[in-house]
Amino acid sequence: MSGGILHPESLVLGASGTVGFGVVGALLEAGSPVLALGRDGPRMQALAQHFAEEPALSLMTSGCIQDDRDAAALVATLRKRKRPLRAVFASLGSAPESGRLLDRPSRLLSDKLERDLIPHLAAARHLLPLLAESNETAHYILIGGPHAERGWAGYGHASVAASALRMLAQVLHEEAQALGVRVQMLSVDHPISTPANACNACAEWPSALAVGRCAVSLLSCHEAPKPIVRYNAARAQPPLSTLFSDYTPASAHG
Repeated sequence: MSGGILHPESLVLGASGTVGFGVVGALLEAGSPVLALGRDGPRMQALAQHFAEEPALSLMTSGCIQDDRDAAALVATLRKRKRPLRAVFASLGSAPESGRLLDRPSRLLSDKLERDLIPHLAAARHLLPLLAESNETAHYILIGGPHAERGWAGYGHASVAASALRMLAQVLHEEAQALGVRVQMLSVDHPISTPANACNACAEWPSALAVGRCAVSLLSCHEAPKPIVRYNAARAQPPLSTLFSDYTPASAHG
């Protein structure tokens, strides 16, 4: 597409996860080119196979962001792509481990924050300035899970980390205003319904695609942005128009 027009891209961090998979699907459904970042393995291979007929999907399997070094390397790679970046969706986190806080060594909480909170901060520190270079309103959307407001019995480490991520989203929302980037968290207050848990899932549990659609809907929301937006099934419907119906893409360089 050298010398032509490149639609801006949406970056999905944690694309190999359940919610990340849904965000990728929702973005493609809405007409957005997608760069999916995830750890190389069976889940990324499944993502590639599922969307094999989607030319707008690019995969990056160099690993996940863990610290500032990883985030800086990602930004360097993005700059080489020379495709405008419109949005980042961050669905990062590790599997919860059971056990009472009082029964486990304090180091376990430190490790949980290191895995679930620090990567979000590292990614935001390096990607927000890149998004700020856009000529249009850019979005940085974090996906937050349940139990951030009330403790999850037997999974206290996960609740503390989720609550800390929620506060991080609010701080980033305030600080990113000076950059002209909208930072918001989509708070999903129920577990995700998957084929693996379908027999035990409650009716109010959303699918990964529904969560993805709700997250993507924030890109075209014209209301004053709130730092925390709760998942709403009304926002999880298939899109009525593409993301670029009212967006003038930048010209490609080179």
